[in-house]
Amino acid sequence: MKSIDKRAIVIGGSLAGLFSGTLLRSIGWQVDIYERSAHDLDSRGGGVVLQADVVTALKKAGIATDKLGVDATERYYLQKDGRIEKMAMRQTLTSWNILYRSMRRHFPDEHYHQGKVLEQVQSEGAKVTAIFNDGSCETGDLLIGADGPTSTVRQQLLPTYVPQYTGYVAYRGLIDEVDLAPAAATIFTERFVFYDFPNSHILAYVIPGENESLVPGKRRFNWVWYVNYDEETELPHVLTDKDGRQRANSVPPGRMSANVEQAMRSYADLVLATPFKALIAATKEPFVQSILDLAVPQMAFDRIALMGDAAFIPRPHTAAGTAKAAANAIALTEALVDHEHDIPKALQEWEANQLPQGMHLCEHGRNLGNNSQFSYGKGRTAG
Repeated sequence: MKSIDKRAIVIGGSLAGLFSGTLLRSIGWQVDIYERSAHDLDSRGGGVVLQADVVTALKKAGIATDKLGVDATERYYLQKDGRIEKMAMRQTLTSWNILYRSMRRHFPDEHYHQGKVLEQVQSEGAKVTAIFNDGSCETGDLLIGADGPTSTVRQQLLPTYVPQYTGYVAYRGLIDEVDLAPAAATIFTERFVFYDFPNSHILAYVIPGENESLVPGKRRFNWVWYVNYDEETELPHVLTDKDGRQRANSVPPGRMSANVEQAMRSYADLVLATPFKALIAATKEPFVQSILDLAVPQMAFDRIALMGDAAFIPRPHTAAGTAKAAANAIALTEALVDHEHDIPKALQEWEANQLPQGMHLCEHGRNLGNNSQFSYGKGRTAG
């Protein structure tokens, strides 16, 4: 693609920022990504259901898509009495890490800047400027706010729109295949497995292992368990880590407090189906994140665009959060090409298309989550 005289500043170097950055480069733009963390991000996250928009975005960016994940051929729904309901369904299951690394390798190091904490954005005429807390500033033709649920860009543009706690959290974990007993491993391998009970459900599937390995025996089991906690009386305790620090929305692997972890494991022994009990027992470093809702009324602001979780946070039951970020980036680059890189016109068309899609996805996620978690009130049940 021929280079054009347009520069984009992308705030946020996670998946949404990388989708935006790689696709803008594919249509000839100059792009710099600014990530607040001073460290590589590829140690975080767990499993991702691979959706068509993600594959499309990677292909458009010129990134190989042939070894992205593990194929599951069917779904298992475990029953309390030990029966298994089976449903044929093929899905590809990947990981946050493999998507991040695939794009990160493709994006030039000299244009990916770490440890850059945004303080303010300023739009003036045909230019937009990002001002960072180290005193530096960068000016471009377009600024993408892809800086996640706590987006600084969104806080400046839409200060009253903040993520809201939904009433439940997701406990999560990863287990190397070799660390799970064969009886349980047989049930979870090459399948998407669920267990539902009143006001909760848990799911698991195989994802690529360390160093993106797809070799059987060197992959990982990924599980997610949704559990209700009251926002005032219980959530602060769950989000307090092993050092006594209360975290905003999540406690990463290895940081969960011993009493929270033990309470989670005891509850699992009380309520879960036997294969899932084995899965959690084999997990060395579980982690937890609060489930949030966010939907904005506007995504385009002159020469600024909000992308991914900076704009909409669909609940994870949709399995579409990553795909939504990819779809945002695909639609933006298509609008820019269609309008010959006239940014205000392109953003106007892009927003008109992406805003209702984001609203619909969030509403769908709310319905799925509320039906799962609150059909029997707001609390937890004994299974």
